[in-house]
Amino acid sequence: MCRFIKFYFLLFFSISSLFAQSKKYNIHTVAFYNFENLFDTINDPSTNDDEWTPTGAQNWTKEKYEQKLKNLSRVISEIGTPENLNAPTLLGCSEVENRGVLEDLIKQEKIIDFDYGIIHFDSPDQRGIDVALLYQKKYFRPTSFSNIPLLIYKNKTAVQENGNEDLGDVEIKVDKNRIFTRDQLLVTGFLDNEEIYIIVNHWPSRSGGEKTSSPYREAAGKLNRKIIDSLQQINPLAKVITMGDLNDGPFNKSLKMALGAKSKKSETLEFGTFNPFEEMAEKGMGTLAFRDSWDIFDQIIMTQTIIQPDFSSFKFWKAGIFNRPYLIQTSGKYKGYPLRNSLNEVGFSDHFPVYIYLIREKL
Repeated sequence: MCRFIKFYFLLFFSISSLFAQSKKYNIHTVAFYNFENLFDTINDPSTNDDEWTPTGAQNWTKEKYEQKLKNLSRVISEIGTPENLNAPTLLGCSEVENRGVLEDLIKQEKIIDFDYGIIHFDSPDQRGIDVALLYQKKYFRPTSFSNIPLLIYKNKTAVQENGNEDLGDVEIKVDKNRIFTRDQLLVTGFLDNEEIYIIVNHWPSRSGGEKTSSPYREAAGKLNRKIIDSLQQINPLAKVITMGDLNDGPFNKSLKMALGAKSKKSETLEFGTFNPFEEMAEKGMGTLAFRDSWDIFDQIIMTQTIIQPDFSSFKFWKAGIFNRPYLIQTSGKYKGYPLRNSLNEVGFSDHFPVYIYLIREKL
C-alpha cells in the first residue's frame, strides 16, 4: 500500500510538472536606464550645457557623441537577455538633453530594427536634462501622455494640487524660490491590447547633502503617489509602473513613506505598491557606487494589480540589474564602478540599467 501511494504521488507530480512545463508565455521587458549626460554637441543658450560642447570642459566632439550613441544602443539591445531575446518593449530613460538625441539614438544600427517610438517633453531643469519613454511600436500603442511638474521650493515643498482627472492640465506659478527639476512623465497605452500606465521619473538630486535635500525627493514620492491614486480612482484595476533614477535607495523616506512601497508581495495591500529592488539592496547589490558604497537609485515599482499570481493577463515575473562585465570599470581609482564617460574614454553611464519582466500565459 505504501509503495502504491508513493508511486501515485510520483506519477501525479510528474504529470503536474509536465503540464507546468507545457505552458507558454508572452514576455515583455520593461526597463529604465539613466543615460548620464546624453548631450548633443550644440550649445543651447537657454540651458547650462556649455561643458558638453566641443570647446567645453568635456571636449564633447561629434566623434565622442557618436560613440556614446553606439555604446548606449549596445546596452539597450541586450537588456533582459537571455530570458527575453527581444530588447525592452518599454524603456524609460533620463539625462537626455532633447528629443534630437533620442532620434539619433533610435537610428543606431544595434536597435534601429526594433522601431522605437519616442515620448518626450522638455523639462524646466536648468541643466536641460529630461526624462523620456522609448517604446516598440509593434507591441505598445500610447493613447495619452503628459508631463506633470514637481513644484518644490527652497525651505518649503509643494506638491501640485489638481482636482481634474487630466493631470496634464497644470498651471505653474513662477516663484523666485522654486527649484526647477525634472517633470514626471505619465504615459497611458496598450501593451498587446492591455491597458497600462507608465510614470518615468528623475527625482531631485542630493545636492547640498542627503538630509537637506531629502524633503524634495519626499515631495516627488508624494506626487508619484498622488498620480497613482488619481489613476486608481478612475480605474481601481489600473496597472501602474513607476520607474526612474530616484536619487534615493529603497529604504529612504521618499520610497517607504511618501510612495509607500513594500519589499514583499505578501505585504502589498490593495492599491499599494511593490518594490522588487529593496530585496536586492538588502543583499548589497547596486546600480551606482559612491565612495565604495553601493546603492540602488534606479528602481521599477508597480501596483498590487501587477503582482497577482494569475497570468491570464500581464503580470510581474522577476526583476534584475543589468551589469554585464563590459559596463564595469576594470582599472584605476574607480575599478569595479560603472564605466562612465571621462576625458580619455567614452563610457556608458555611471548607472546600471534595471528591468522587470511582464509575462502572460498564451491561450
